[in-house]
Amino acid sequence: MSAASAFTDQELAILLKQGDREAFTQIYHRYKALLYAHAYNKLRNREETVDLLQDLFSQLWTNRELMQIDTRLAAYLSGMIRNKVLKLIRHKAVGTRYIDSIKNFIEESSCETDHLVRERQLAHIIEQEIDALPEKMREVFLMSRKLKMS
Repeated sequence: MSAASAFTDQELAILLKQGDREAFTQIYHRYKALLYAHAYNKLRNREETVDLLQDLFSQLWTNRELMQIDTRLAAYLSGMIRNKVLKLIRHKAVGTRYIDSIKNFIEESSCETDHLVRERQLAHIIEQEIDALPEKMREVFLMSRKLKMS
């Protein structure tokens, strides 16, 4: 057992701010299970939870000198993990909306494209059939339809 395990959370926070790796390790071992449970309860995804914890502790070490812990260390870390979970949920919601809009666009545009292709094919078939009519019948038909004559 290390000497850092006898320290209080407040003392560990002060040591962490000073760059003490042993204090960081002790904080990690004290709170990783609690933070994991809190995040997993919201996300229900093991990989995302582990990623968030790694990000949290990485950020804690990187920004240790800027830390302003006005409450207990447990509350500070719980707030950090809560904010990370909420940010991830918002990010996933944006991604889901984006994917849904792309799906809708693809479905609508492919339907529109399909109608245009069929319309052109039908017009081509009609032109072929008109060309296949006897000359007088074709002339009467064209005068009736295209020139609007009776």
